[in-house]
Amino acid sequence: MYAKVALRDLGLLALAGLFWWGDASLHSANVTGAAATAVGLVAGILTALCAYLAHEWGHLTAARLASAVVHPPERVATIFLFNFDSDRNDRRGFLWMSCGGFALSAAGLALLLAVLPLEALSGRMALGLAALGVLATAVLELPPFFRVLRGGEIPRGLGYRTSEPGGVAV
Repeated sequence: MYAKVALRDLGLLALAGLFWWGDASLHSANVTGAAATAVGLVAGILTALCAYLAHEWGHLTAARLASAVVHPPERVATIFLFNFDSDRNDRRGFLWMSCGGFALSAAGLALLLAVLPLEALSGRMALGLAALGVLATAVLELPPFFRVLRGGEIPRGLGYRTSEPGGVAV
């Protein structure tokens, strides 16, 4: 399933690149109007989506490095790349998994700051949405991270799953 999800995400990345190429081409030709604005907005939105997906791949990569047990998604059209097995993993695996998402979010935001044309609407849209995503990550993911870091239980619920047959130790 991960191969299918990776192909999906590479496809979204290629689509974002296509819209960035279109945005740059329209900008260099001094084309304005609703169509040019729409191309820029789609480029920005797709870039922010790719930033979110990079965050999720960071979680998965770090979980794999920590030998955590995760469950792959059941379908390609999902917002999470995996479910972290709360019953079969320890605090170390959870903390590593969490830090992987944080690290790739920080690296992605730095990359966007370095390469986006911030004078263009598309660049501002992409950066703004990615920054909003980082803020949402801080609000949603930092409190459980710090609870577990201080000795609390590994969370359950959205994005987490208890042990089931077929869990994959990665």
